[in-house]
Amino acid sequence: MNLRLGPEYERFRDELRAFLRESWPLRGEEAALPCDQRERLFRERALARGYLYRDIPRAYGGSEQPSDVLKDSILAEELAAAGAPGNIRNIGPAMLAPTLIEFGTDEQKRRFVPPTLRGEMLWCQGYSEPGAGSDLASLQSRAVLEGDHWIVTGHKVWTSSAHEAHCMFGLFRTEPDAPKHAGISYLLLDMKAPGVTVRPLRQMTGGAEFNEVFLDEVRVPAGNIVGQRGEGWKVSRATLKHERNLIGDPQLLRKMFDGVVALARRTLRDGRPAIACDDVRQRLAELEGYFWSQQYSGLRQLTAAARGQELKVMLPIMMNKLYSTDLMQRLTSLAYELLGDTGLVMPSPEEAGMALLPDAPGSWTAQYMFAIANSIAGGASNIQRNIIGERGLGLPRDLRPR
Repeated sequence: MNLRLGPEYERFRDELRAFLRESWPLRGEEAALPCDQRERLFRERALARGYLYRDIPRAYGGSEQPSDVLKDSILAEELAAAGAPGNIRNIGPAMLAPTLIEFGTDEQKRRFVPPTLRGEMLWCQGYSEPGAGSDLASLQSRAVLEGDHWIVTGHKVWTSSAHEAHCMFGLFRTEPDAPKHAGISYLLLDMKAPGVTVRPLRQMTGGAEFNEVFLDEVRVPAGNIVGQRGEGWKVSRATLKHERNLIGDPQLLRKMFDGVVALARRTLRDGRPAIACDDVRQRLAELEGYFWSQQYSGLRQLTAAARGQELKVMLPIMMNKLYSTDLMQRLTSLAYELLGDTGLVMPSPEEAGMALLPDAPGSWTAQYMFAIANSIAGGASNIQRNIIGERGLGLPRDLRPR
């Protein structure tokens, strides 16, 4: 096994590290700027050097670099290690922008992609409904074309960051008489349009990142359909692919594992172990084994992609997502046990956010409670296992009602 990438890629890594040392965090007067301005400056400089949004043409706000999966991997590693702004990979740039590049019209790309990449246009995802979760294709929110507008009516739920979003990309039934997968269209709508109501859903962590969204005859321009009418399911599969990549991000697992190790060391050093030292060591060793098996599986996939070998595109992504969310639950469970009585304290509003704050005990409590959500987001784990088993391993399909 040779894990070296070669001189060209090591030079690229060195250049990137030098850029990050100079560019993040900002220094001097720039360090006193508001957070969004600091992140904008970093984004502009990274784009100018070709380090961000490499696959997106310059005309749409990207840096238009040749496709190179090894450089993309290095970028993900080094940006995470440097603590570069996290919102450069949030739902808009990471999920919607590549979907529009693949399926959008030129007008849609010019209108929506650049402000999305700049962080000026925030998005939420309108997929799940009260009666359509794992069986997403059973959704009932509808859109009726009247003249040059779609009239959208329905109810979306578990909509992350809808209270902050400027726009929504979502699935709506436009062909009520068609088979359920064939009657759906992918629309882009303004969250400030008349008829849109957002209500937060308070979580047991105390946070409220999720919302339900009510749509009462919301008028959406006819040109805001992505792909062909009735083919929204095909478009949505591209978005879900990027979402599962985001959830299965190995850099997040690395940070979480290192955080649990640091927490264990502090707990044992301070002489207040909630569980036996030997048990902690044994479980950390087991978790590290799981972690490295996931890492090496990712390297095999990276090698295949770099060689241009054909893969069953969705299956490795599903496996990464499934494995990562399971490991997150194991890691946060151990962290919560290490907290002992401290884990009974309600997280503060800052700790209850979705970001991991390794040095804040309440953040681990919030992560422990939130970990189950990741096994549902982007496709529930039991559904992922069915698809992997049936389509990847050739196992018999589950019995389904006729």
